[in-house]
Amino acid sequence: MVSTALELLNEVGLEGLTLRRIGKELDVQAPALYWHFKNKQDLLDAMATEMLRRMTALQEAEGGFAPATWQETLAGSHRALRRVLLTYRDGAKVYSGTRFTDTSYAVPMERYLASLVGAGFTPGEAARAYYTVYCFTIGYVIEEQSAADDPARGVKGIDVTERAERLAEFPLAAAAGPELFGDADAGFEAGLAAIVAGIAATRGRAG
Repeated sequence: MVSTALELLNEVGLEGLTLRRIGKELDVQAPALYWHFKNKQDLLDAMATEMLRRMTALQEAEGGFAPATWQETLAGSHRALRRVLLTYRDGAKVYSGTRFTDTSYAVPMERYLASLVGAGFTPGEAARAYYTVYCFTIGYVIEEQSAADDPARGVKGIDVTERAERLAEFPLAAAAGPELFGDADAGFEAGLAAIVAGIAATRGRAG
């Protein structure tokens, strides 16, 4: 059922995803789904949990849990998260703010935090570092997906040339377009590197 919901998400997006629509896809009456999910939020929680499992499987397949520096652990885990979120239309919006339905998230999280603590972070510093990179990744992918073409909703992606023409009186804002809306992969890597470097430079400071 959750796999069906994830597949349907790519077709209808978050706004169009309803228990009734999933019931139609599965050829069952919507009330029957309430035995499994009390409401849409319960469904989203289950979908986010499955996304996390798929991210963990992706990292396992790529050797992402092999011994690495803490920087590689932080960066690699969130590259994997972004890749999984981008697999689904509105993937980051679905994932954000949900509550996992079991403790499977604790397995990769324990590994990430152990890598940081092993490198000299206190448990609190490790948690804050991980959460900071996580928030950047979620926010980046939400913006990335919102700015992309979405023919199903009749939404056109941002045209940087058209944007620059509109902002001709504001040269710096106009020139920022390619950096903001150009190569999303390069933008993510630049932001990720800046945050990881910032964590390295500020760790251990009081306040």
